[in-house]
Amino acid sequence: MVEQSEIAEFSVQEGDLKVKISKNSHQAAIVQMPPLADYSRSLSAIPMNAAQTAESNIAAPSADQSQNKYHEIKSPIVGTFYRAPAPDADPYVQVGDSVSVGSVLCIVEAMKLMNEIECDVSGKIAKILVENATPVEYNQPLFLIEAD
Repeated sequence: MVEQSEIAEFSVQEGDLKVKISKNSHQAAIVQMPPLADYSRSLSAIPMNAAQTAESNIAAPSADQSQNKYHEIKSPIVGTFYRAPAPDADPYVQVGDSVSVGSVLCIVEAMKLMNEIECDVSGKIAKILVENATPVEYNQPLFLIEAD
C-alpha cells in the first residue's frame, strides 16, 4: 500500500506507541512500545467473564497443584476456540472424560483453517479453561489434564 502511494514517509504516535514507515529507506523499522509492566497493570483491571468462572466443575487448582498434578494443553496458534467439530455436534470432550495421547480435544480456527488440537498425555479432563467460540492467543492454556 505504501509502495503504491505517493507518501514517502509516515509516522504516527498514540500514547507510548510510535510507528514510522518510510518508503525507499534502508533503515530498519522503528516501533517503540511502553514497558510490558504497563500492559500487565492494565490487564489486571479487566474483570473475568462470569461464564468462565461458572463453568468450573472442579475446585480451581492452586499454582502448586497445577504444576505437579495437572498438565496444561496450550493453543499452538492464535485463533478461535471451538469445542465441537460443528455447531450442532457434541463437544469433543467434557470435564471428567478420559483421554489418551492423540485424542482430539478441540478445534482452533485460524484464517478459515480448522486445526484439531490433540492431547499429548493420557489422563482425565480436569478443567476446560476457555469458552466455546472465543478467541485464543498463542500458548494460552485451553485444558487442564489430570495425567495418569
